Amino acid sequence: MISRARASALLAGAVTLGAIPLPVRAAPKPVRGLEQIDHIIVIYLENRSFDHLYGMFPGADGFANAAGAAPQADAYGKPFKMLPAFAGHPLDPTRPSLELPQLPNRPFDLAAYVPIDRPLNASCEEANNFYQAQRAINGGAMDRYVSISGSPVMGYYDGRSLPMWQYAQDYVLADRFFQAAFGGTMMNHAFLFAGGVLQWPNAPAEFVAEVAPDGTLLKDGLVTPDGFIVNNLSSHEAALVPLQTHPHIGTRLDAAGISWVWYAGGTTPSSRPYLHFRDTAYGTPGWKMHVKSDESEFVADLKNGTLPRVALVKPAENEHPKEMLGLRQADQHVADLVQAVQESAYWKSSVVIVTYDEGHSFWDHVAPPKVDRWGPGRRIPAIIISPFAKKRHVDHTPYDTTSILKLIETRFGLEPLGPRDAAAADLTAALQLT
Repeated sequence: MISRARASALLAGAVTLGAIPLPVRAAPKPVRGLEQIDHIIVIYLENRSFDHLYGMFPGADGFANAAGAAPQADAYGKPFKMLPAFAGHPLDPTRPSLELPQLPNRPFDLAAYVPIDRPLNASCEEANNFYQAQRAINGGAMDRYVSISGSPVMGYYDGRSLPMWQYAQDYVLADRFFQAAFGGTMMNHAFLFAGGVLQWPNAPAEFVAEVAPDGTLLKDGLVTPDGFIVNNLSSHEAALVPLQTHPHIGTRLDAAGISWVWYAGGTTPSSRPYLHFRDTAYGTPGWKMHVKSDESEFVADLKNGTLPRVALVKPAENEHPKEMLGLRQADQHVADLVQAVQESAYWKSSVVIVTYDEGHSFWDHVAPPKVDRWGPGRRIPAIIISPFAKKRHVDHTPYDTTSILKLIETRFGLEPLGPRDAAAADLTAALQLT
């Protein structure tokens, strides 16, 4: 959390922190062999932390290394003797809601209470809001998730029964990949698309957070005191935000003559970042050229030979815990999309990156690195699948969401969008290029 004075100082120096125009920077140096990759495909999912799905993955930094993790503590820092019981309000009243008894203060197998093919059917994601996420991380102790969101956040699944686990086993699982920002869907989609945070100067006071001089959050809000959007917007709120004019990855690709498309299975304003930019907003020529309605068009483009060189795929079934179809079916849907790439003519020259926007409120034992005021946030799964990917490999290189941008920029010789992607590792450590 930041003080008003700190916020003012950051605003004054925002050229190095926010999603606003930056001085021209040189494109990354070419990586030998990367020119063999003609297509970069990103499948962007929802709301799962690394330990929540891959904590039991052999060779990865998972539960085997978490014995020394701090126990979950209450808002005053006192460790819980037992994780508190949980009785959630059902999101779908026709189905049973998530209920948990008191449990030992440690990670637990969620399948004993919610089978892997059923939805959670309860809300427990408060710790993925911008300010609350920082409280949950608590300087790297990672010990306030339960106090903010309840005991379900300590639940995990044995992912070995999931289809994408097999892809992670056969190709590359990155176990040091962090969500770019502390916040939720809005912030992290903005980082994927534009390398930083969207702005709302002079937002109505009702939407602006209030922060005391000592850093205490007095009132939560969608927007920081200095005008950056850090929490999710409703459709009504999104309609009030001025369209953004700074560059995004599509701007860079267009200038270089590189084709790109966002396949928009996600339908909320927070999961459709292009809607917030003047050149790709709904109805613009950019929107008509670069946005397709859902992932079925992605599969059609694979079959028809019309796939763009950069494809950003947001599946409608994206593994969000609120999905009523359940995790197993959504994970199978993702695996089907990957298989469609493998069965296409594009496979031999493609790299597929499957990752998540953020970790919901699910706990992870690895503290994120400290980079800037925005994050990174929690560790999330990332799987790199390609004929050029190393085989049966766990990549321990530190990455975040902007590493995807860095890979695109490195491959196509593009100027970085901001300081985060300029400094990010480019995922080539997961590849065997020579």
